[in-house]
Amino acid sequence: MPSVAPAPAENTPLAGTITDPYRAYNFKLEIQGVTQGHFTECSGMDVRVHPIKYREGGNNQVVHSVPGPVEYGDITLRYGLTASTELWDWFMTAVSGRTERKNVSILLLDSDGSTELMRWNLVNAWPSHWQGTILNASGREVAIESLSLVFETLERG
Repeated sequence: MPSVAPAPAENTPLAGTITDPYRAYNFKLEIQGVTQGHFTECSGMDVRVHPIKYREGGNNQVVHSVPGPVEYGDITLRYGLTASTELWDWFMTAVSGRTERKNVSILLLDSDGSTELMRWNLVNAWPSHWQGTILNASGREVAIESLSLVFETLERG
């Protein structure tokens, strides 16, 4: 009896199928499950596992590596300045020494702006850096602020 290949998972494209990569321009931020608006840029999403190197006794030719401490990059969000003070108020809790850790999600959206394609969860995040907008009397640009978040772990869903 011939073996039958298992059916592919729902989100797995078939071999030979062309799959377009996701677009990076449509995303939003949720804090504790509440949408906080759309942002112009999100950067710094990275994870690094620092290797611990050692030599085995009697064999100095080979350097072995094992996983060491994990380090997460700071997430920087850039957004248009509005009358909302929620992000500023959250940052000011850290300034005053009463850091409020919150679970934050960054959602990548389809081109329709409402269908979630992917999500990154920042566990126990808090704002560590705020940068105000550049003011220029001869410019016509949108006023952009930025906020950097530090967090304990990153989950991708």
